[in-house]
Amino acid sequence: MPSKRRIRWAALPVGIASAAILAGCSPTQLNGFLPGFVEDGTPATNHTEMVSGLWVNSWIVLLVVGIITWGLMLWAMVAYRRRKGQTGLPVQLRYNMPIEIFYTVVPMILVLGFFAFTARDQMVLETQTEDPDVSIVAIGKQWAWDFQYDGEQESGDDAVWSMGIQAQYDGAGNVDEAQLPTLYLPVDKSVKIKLQSRDVIHSFWVIDFLYKKDMYIGRDNYWSFTPTREGTYAGKCAELCGEYHSAMLFNVKVVSEAEYEDYLETLRDKGQTGDIQDAYDRLGNLPGTGATVEGGE
Repeated sequence: MPSKRRIRWAALPVGIASAAILAGCSPTQLNGFLPGFVEDGTPATNHTEMVSGLWVNSWIVLLVVGIITWGLMLWAMVAYRRRKGQTGLPVQLRYNMPIEIFYTVVPMILVLGFFAFTARDQMVLETQTEDPDVSIVAIGKQWAWDFQYDGEQESGDDAVWSMGIQAQYDGAGNVDEAQLPTLYLPVDKSVKIKLQSRDVIHSFWVIDFLYKKDMYIGRDNYWSFTPTREGTYAGKCAELCGEYHSAMLFNVKVVSEAEYEDYLETLRDKGQTGDIQDAYDRLGNLPGTGATVEGGE
């Protein structure tokens, strides 16, 4: 039997076994044990699978390269080891152009490949929705979060908002989840979040969404996505921002559209309407403009 046929017949059972093993994996395992996935396979957002795909495929390529490299190193250690009775140095070889070209071209292909796939996915992740179903302003402050839900009016008079406090702990060090700032999002609706800071640099990180965005001083940042699974998700600041950085926690609740509207109505009933106040801003002026922030000190 020709050698190529033997290789094909040998590869067939390996492929079948690999497919069987992968078919028995849970969504969490198939996505590299990253958060954001459940047993029914529904991702947390429309971008979650893209991020996990880049992560898992990168590791697969790196592991293949590592196995080949380790195998060649082990083979060289065994094949060219010093035998009994041998003395002196082995034959010295230099200027093996095919090997040197191989060692140059392959890493270059890997680097360019990683860059191309990363740039492709980043372009999608960083593309902002121009006409989202929901527009929200998330404001980081030492050491909590404020959320404003914009309405249809440009003046912001129909907006509603909530102001949060930093995580409260009991005597045993457990966080009181009921007092954490909570951001509500409607499921299967496009969301655009404007990210701002009241004082220092923060970072808005929803862990299960597999993405985070920094919040700068005097500059707005944006994040667009669509939540695709109802549930409560943990969030935190991912930028060291001071003494109580670890207590800068929040929750995200992805709910039905009806429940989302009901929550906005409760904020209106409390009188928390219009543009969110900036009385707690600690920025004396906007960097680079000299413009004074009303209420700042």
